[in-house]
Amino acid sequence: MRWIHTAGRGLLVLLVVLTGYAASGVRSPEAPGAGRGPLTLATAGDLTGYLGPLLEGWNRSHPGERVTLVELPDSADETHAQMAIDLRDDGRGRFDLLNIDVNWTSEFAAAGWIRPLPHDRFPLESFLPPVVDTATYDGRLYAVPYVTNAGLLLYRKDVLAAEGEQPPRTWAELERLARTVAPEHGLDGYAGQFLPYEGLTVNAAEAVYSAGGSILGGEGERVTVDSAAAREGIGFLARGVREGWIPRRALSYKEEESKAAFQEGRLLFLRNWPYAYVAASAEGSPVAGKVGAVPLPGPDGPGTSVLGGSNLAVSRHARHPDSAARLMAYLTSERVQRQVLTRGALPPVRAALYEDPALVRAFPYLPTLRESVLTAAPRPKSPRYDQVSLVVQAVVRDAMTGRTTPAAAVRRLARELAAVSAR
Repeated sequence: MRWIHTAGRGLLVLLVVLTGYAASGVRSPEAPGAGRGPLTLATAGDLTGYLGPLLEGWNRSHPGERVTLVELPDSADETHAQMAIDLRDDGRGRFDLLNIDVNWTSEFAAAGWIRPLPHDRFPLESFLPPVVDTATYDGRLYAVPYVTNAGLLLYRKDVLAAEGEQPPRTWAELERLARTVAPEHGLDGYAGQFLPYEGLTVNAAEAVYSAGGSILGGEGERVTVDSAAAREGIGFLARGVREGWIPRRALSYKEEESKAAFQEGRLLFLRNWPYAYVAASAEGSPVAGKVGAVPLPGPDGPGTSVLGGSNLAVSRHARHPDSAARLMAYLTSERVQRQVLTRGALPPVRAALYEDPALVRAFPYLPTLRESVLTAAPRPKSPRYDQVSLVVQAVVRDAMTGRTTPAAAVRRLARELAAVSAR
C-alpha cells in the first residue's frame, strides 16, 4: 500500500486480532474465545509483490496459524468499499486482519468496526512519531502502524544538470522549470495523481497544506478550508493545467500511470510515493541512474506531504486473537520491517531503519523520506472520511479542468464539507 503508498501508494488492508505475544512484549486485549488458529489477511493489490513471499516465511514456521492472503483491488476507493461491506456484516466477516489506509482509522473506529487498543502494549516509542497519530481517534489508539509513506518530488537529474539547474524548492521554481526546460528536452513538465480518486484528494490536500491551509479541524467537526491558503493551493494545480506545464493527460493518472510516464522518460517532475523512485531507478529502467528525489516544494520553500501508509487494526469479526497478535508482532518487528523496505519498497515505521548505513546506501532517498515523514500531515480526520474525500475529488477536479475558479471551488468545498459534517 502506498500507501502509497502511502504511499502508497496503493493501500494494503489486513484485518487482525490483537492479543498477547509475550516474546515481543505485546499483550492482547481481553476478548472472549481468544486463541490460536488460521487467519485471513486482506490487502489492497500488492503492487510490488512482496507480501506473499513474506507471509510464506510465517506459514512455514507457524503451520497451525497459517495466513490466507486475500488481495482486494489496488484502487483505494474499491478496497475501502469491499472492506466496509465486510465490516458492516452482522454475521461473520471474512477477514481477521485489517491493514487499513491510515486515513480510514477514524472512520472505522467511529463506526465501531475496529477495537480500541492500549497504548502501552505496543512498542510505539520505536516508531517515527507522526505515524502514531494516524492510528488514533478521539484520544484512543485503534490501530498499530505497519508502513508509513510521504510524497516526494522525483526529477530527472540528468536534464537539470545539463541546464545547470538545481531541483526546485518552491512552486515558482517548479513552474519555471516545468514550463521552460521540459519542452526543450521533449518532456512533459509535472504530474501527480489527478484522476478523481483518493490520489487526487492526497494531491489537493498537499497543495493546501503546503500553502499553510487546512481542510477540516479536530476530528472533522470543523470546516476550515475557506481560506486564502486553500485558494492558493488549488490555484497552483489549476494554473498548471491551464498553462500546460501539467499536461491534460495527467488528469487520468493514478499512481501506476504517473510512475510509468516518468519511468518511460516522458516527465521532468513527478509527485509520487517512494516506490516509484525505486522502480524508476531499477536496472533496466529507461531512466535508471538519472533520477533524483527531494521534498515536495511549497510557495516559499519545502512544502508539506500528506502522511500515507497503513495501520494494522483488529476487526470486530476477528478470530483467533492470540495468533493475530503474534502475526502483528511479526509484521512490525524490526527484522520484517527491514524486509518490507528491501522487498516491497515500502517505508517502514521503525525509526532506526532510516539511519542504518547499509539501507541508506541501498535506498539513497531514505534521509529525504525521513525528513518528509517527520514534517508530513495526515489527511483530514473524519468519521465520514469517504464522503469528505469524494467531495474534495469532485470539486478540485472541476477547478483543474477549468469548470470553476479556485475561489469558487473553495467556497463550494466549504459548503459541501459542512453538509457532510452535519449528517
